[in-house]
Amino acid sequence: MKLYTYFRSSAAFRVRIALNLKGLKYQPVFVHLAKGEHRAASFAEINAQALLPTLELDDGTRLNQSLAIIEYLDEKHPQPALVPKESLARARVRSLSYLIASEIHPLNNLRVLQHLKRLGQTQEQIDTWYRHWIADGLEKLEAELRGKAGKFCHGDAPTMADCCLVPQIFNAKRFNSDLAPYPTTLRVFEGCMQLEAFDRAQPSKQPDAE
Repeated sequence: MKLYTYFRSSAAFRVRIALNLKGLKYQPVFVHLAKGEHRAASFAEINAQALLPTLELDDGTRLNQSLAIIEYLDEKHPQPALVPKESLARARVRSLSYLIASEIHPLNNLRVLQHLKRLGQTQEQIDTWYRHWIADGLEKLEAELRGKAGKFCHGDAPTMADCCLVPQIFNAKRFNSDLAPYPTTLRVFEGCMQLEAFDRAQPSKQPDAE
């Protein structure tokens, strides 16, 4: 398999974690988001959405959108399970995943921050925007995890929700967000980072890290 990825892409980070947890080998193909390589015509032939990640299967089939990719991997390689089979547990893991991937991340990804700059916002204003939405989202996530999380977001084994959580916390730290109000979230994050699959997927350990 090939994974079109960028070291700081949160969505690609999620898939790297999932692949590592399942022990699946892949060939990384680097697409430099900051340089706009994802907007090149050549990449549009690979991913019409002009986004990362894309997972190319052995037969050449290409899959887009990180959560769809993770669920595909979970169906094709069931162990270890990243999405529970029991319906209520599955719904909860998906809910936590969507909270991060659909509510927090889109407001703070690179294209949004770049657009704010084009609109004339200063870096201080952009950073304030970022930290505001991180705080808004993590407050909601903390409320969902408090008293309900096990060692991980749901239970005592990593799930798709943890694949989403870890990249989001990396981003929050990068922008110096105050994480003290979210002790349960941080406890889960720290537990994840003790696992080799999460640690090996982090941005600084990618071959294209800058």
